[in-house]
Amino acid sequence: MSQGAQRYNQRVPASPTDSKMSRYPPNSRPPPRFDPRKPQALTEVLGRTSEFLALRAGVEQVTALQRDLVALLPDYLGSNVEPGFIKDGVLALFAGHNALAARLRHIEPRLLVDLQQRGWAVNALKIRVRPQAMKDVVPPKQARMSAAGADALQTLAETLEPSPLQEALAKMAARHHAKAQKK
Repeated sequence: MSQGAQRYNQRVPASPTDSKMSRYPPNSRPPPRFDPRKPQALTEVLGRTSEFLALRAGVEQVTALQRDLVALLPDYLGSNVEPGFIKDGVLALFAGHNALAARLRHIEPRLLVDLQQRGWAVNALKIRVRPQAMKDVVPPKQARMSAAGADALQTLAETLEPSPLQEALAKMAARHHAKAQKK
C-alpha cells in the first residue's frame, strides 16, 4: 500500500460507530422531530415553509389588530368585533350583530384616528355584520328555599281565598317541601 493510501485509511474510521464526529455540536441536542399527533403553535407551523410565510404575516397582523381593537373599544364592542385584512387602506371590521355595527359606525371617526395614531395604514373602515355562533344557554337558576320558608309559604297559601295566586303559592310550597325531603 502506498503512503497516501495508508494516511487515508488512518483518517477515515472503519465504521460510523468508530467515529466521534457528529453533525450536531457536542453540547446540543438534535432538533425535535415533527410529530403530527402533538399540538403545535400556529406560528411554528406557519414558519416551516416559505409558502406559509405570507399567511403567517397576515395572521400576525390580524392578531395585532385584534389586540389594538380590544384596547381602543369599550368592553362590549371589543369582545364582539373581529378585524379583517387591510386592503388598499380599508380595514374591514366584522360585528356580531346589527346593533353592534350601528354603534361601531357612531364611533368610526374616532376609532379611525386612534388606529392611525397606533401606526396602522388605514384610511377608512368598512363595517360589516357577521353573525356569531350562538353561545351556550345558561340554565336558569334553581331557587333553593329552606324548610321554614316552605312552611311559611304553605301557611300563607292556606290563609288566602281561592285564586291563581293561592294555587301558585301552594304549588311552590309543595315543590320546595318535596326538595327538602329528598335531601
